[in-house]
Amino acid sequence: MDEEFNMSMRKFLKKVGVTSQQAIEEAIREASPAEGQEYTAKIVLTIDGLDFEHVVTGTIIGAK
Repeated sequence: MDEEFNMSMRKFLKKVGVTSQQAIEEAIREASPAEGQEYTAKIVLTIDGLDFEHVVTGTIIGAK
């Protein structure tokens, strides 16, 4: 793949990571979970114009 593609993908993934972390931290703070409470998280990535869907699931553990 070319450099422009690689840079645009890296920029997009960095934005996804940073904004997702901020949103998750805010949601956990507002929920005030008990320490150690577990939440199942899921990210669904689609790309307009492509028949593409990628799902990532995981566990996030609440903290005080």
